Amino acid sequence: MNKLVLELMRRHYPDVRPLVKREPCIWINNRTVKNGWLLNHFDVEDARARLEAFAPFLERAFPQEVKASKGIIESPLVEIPKMKEELNKVFGTDLRGRLMIKLDSHLPISGSVKARGGIYEVLKYAEDIAIKEGLIKEGEILQDYGRFFSDEFKKVFSKYKVAVGSTGNLGLSIGIISAALGFDATVHMSSDARAWKKDKLRSLGVKVVEYEDDYGKACEEGRKQASEDPKCHFVDDEASLDLFLGYAVAGKRLRIQLETSGISVDKNHPLFVYIPCGVGGAPGGIAYGIKQEYGEHAHIFFVEPVDAPAMTLGLMTQLHNKISVQDIGLSGLTHADGLAVSRPSALVGEIMNNMLNGALTVKDEDLYIYLAKLYEQEKLLIEPSACAAIGSPWNIEDCDEYLLRESLMKKLDKATHIVWATGGNMVPKNEMRQYLETGKKLMSGKTLNELE
Repeated sequence: MNKLVLELMRRHYPDVRPLVKREPCIWINNRTVKNGWLLNHFDVEDARARLEAFAPFLERAFPQEVKASKGIIESPLVEIPKMKEELNKVFGTDLRGRLMIKLDSHLPISGSVKARGGIYEVLKYAEDIAIKEGLIKEGEILQDYGRFFSDEFKKVFSKYKVAVGSTGNLGLSIGIISAALGFDATVHMSSDARAWKKDKLRSLGVKVVEYEDDYGKACEEGRKQASEDPKCHFVDDEASLDLFLGYAVAGKRLRIQLETSGISVDKNHPLFVYIPCGVGGAPGGIAYGIKQEYGEHAHIFFVEPVDAPAMTLGLMTQLHNKISVQDIGLSGLTHADGLAVSRPSALVGEIMNNMLNGALTVKDEDLYIYLAKLYEQEKLLIEPSACAAIGSPWNIEDCDEYLLRESLMKKLDKATHIVWATGGNMVPKNEMRQYLETGKKLMSGKTLNELE
């Protein structure tokens, strides 16, 4: 990077300095406002109703995965007291309040957070095609979509295409649901996507196009090719409102789970949520849904790798997708494959600008250590990128600047901290064993450079 550009960045955006140095850091958003957001309750409610209408189809298409939930795609919310006790020792301080994990790593059908937005967008596209082709009439919209599983529907859908650019998990969700509906699907994948994810897609008959460049290039090429085919729908992780709304349904679902567990969220019982972030679509949608439910009582933070803090950089500088991590000398390469993004979503950056409470960055080494400790303490297995947020509650509780500003110091004993696990349930056993082994070696004092 040009030294003059770097100097200008340092002068005008002092918060960027720790990002440039690849130091784990906390950024607090001073532009948050109450309400004044771009979407409304009815947009999210429409998405929720559509997912319920498609539940009979999902139950027929994926009986093993969603039979028990009657076609509803949702994940457990569980308390992890042993992990809390272990990390209290690591950080040398006792976390006040309750520590929980939201296991989107175990979402049915595609085993990651992308099962929310990715599957929803393809279902919405299928509905649009069914209306266009006369398969469902206006009075039948959002009424028992189990018939989408029929050969009649699949024959029509086979004339249409779905494409997406992905580092892995979004591609899996899009490919799996597209194949189930009968669409001709293509996933454009970056070089850092895991081989097993590509193999899984190909086994379903999905076309996988690989690129030596990063996620941005895969998206760019996929978007370009799809634009040349009027019967091809491109799922744009950087700019899709449907994708965003599918994720946002998580807010209402989370409220139900908290209430069922007897957990209050209000002025005296703050909720802290920490979500791993790549381009921003999944965490942005989830954050929006939670903020709709709880407003200022929910404190939401994104967590990114030190080598790919795309959303943090965009929000810090207010340049959003007009700046990439390479512009400040970072590689954008990380072991957190789902978070290996150099430039954030413009759509999500704009929506989060006055809503997100802040962001944190984390080293790749810590991902594996958290992974190994989570299995050791709670017998939960998730992938490295899904571990990004696990240590964040201790970092925020140590951030006096934020706690004082929000008048939270005296309320922490009644707080609930939720770390969002974003993927891992479909990771092959041999690869997960390698993750665990790496984590154990790092816990013994080794470094990733020594292990590679």
